[in-house]
Amino acid sequence: MAFNLPKRQTSGSVVCFSCQKLVSIEQEECPQCGQVNPGLWGYARPIRRVGADFGFIKIVIIGCIALYLITLLFDLPGIRSEGVMNLLMPSSYSLLIFGSTGSVPIFEWGRWWTVLSSGWLHGGLWHLGFNMAWLNYLSPMVAKGYGAGRLVSIYTFTTLTSSLLTSFVAQYWTSLPPSFRGSNFSVGASGGVFGLLGALVIYGQRAHKRQVLQQALTLTIISFVLSAFVGRVDNWGHLGGFIGGYLIGLTSWFNPNQPQSLYHLGIAIGALVVTFVSIILSPVHALLIG
Repeated sequence: MAFNLPKRQTSGSVVCFSCQKLVSIEQEECPQCGQVNPGLWGYARPIRRVGADFGFIKIVIIGCIALYLITLLFDLPGIRSEGVMNLLMPSSYSLLIFGSTGSVPIFEWGRWWTVLSSGWLHGGLWHLGFNMAWLNYLSPMVAKGYGAGRLVSIYTFTTLTSSLLTSFVAQYWTSLPPSFRGSNFSVGASGGVFGLLGALVIYGQRAHKRQVLQQALTLTIISFVLSAFVGRVDNWGHLGGFIGGYLIGLTSWFNPNQPQSLYHLGIAIGALVVTFVSIILSPVHALLIG
C-alpha cells in the first residue's frame, strides 16, 4: 500500500491557524492577528483536515486502546472481571509495569514520570470506554476555545496535576476516612477529562460564553456527584485535574481571548514527546531493575 505525504499548498488562500481568518498562503504574517507563518508553511489545510484538534484526540484514543490491549496481553492469567462494570481488568502487576501512578510508585519507588504515563492506562473495558467518550465529546470544545496546541498542553498539564494531588493526599493526609483518601495506585484519563472541564469553565467566564459556562458547570457538578457514589473512583485525581484546568486557563499564556501561536504548537509537541518518553520509561525501568 502506497503512503502519500500531505501535499504542501503553494498558492491560494488558507485559514490562519491562530485567528481563523482567511489569508493568502504567500503571506508570511497574518494581517489580522500578526501571527508568523499563518499557513504553517503550506501544511495548515492538510493538518486541519484531521480535525480542529489537529488529530490529538485520535492519538490519545489509539494510544489508550493500544496500551490497554498491551496491559491485558502482558499478564493474561491476571485478567479479572468483577461484575458488569468491571470487565476485562488488567492485573495490578501489568499496570504497575507500564506506568500506574500514586503514592507508592512516586514516593516509595521513585517512579516520578508516572504522573504522565498513568493517564494513558485504564483499569477495565468500561473505564476505557467512558474516558474515551468524554474526551471525544469535550476536546472539540476546548480546541475551539483555546486552539489545538493549547488543548494538548491543558490535557498534559492536568494529567500531571491530577496524579500529583491524589498521590500527595494518599501520602501525607492519612487521617482521612478510607473512602476519602488519595490513591496509592491510580490509572486513567479521567484527570485529563476533568482538566478539560476546568478549562471550559474558565473559558466560559473569560470569553463571556454563557452557554459554554453553564454546560461546563452542569457537567462538572454531575460528574463529581456521580463519582462520589461510584466505587473505585479516584476523586482526588478528578479534583486535581479540574483545579489544574481552571488554573491554567487563568494564566495570560492560556488566555482564551488571545489566539494561539506557534509557541503553543511548539509546547504541545514538547508535551507529546515528554509523555511518550514517560510511557516508554516505565517498562524500560521495570526491565532494568529486574
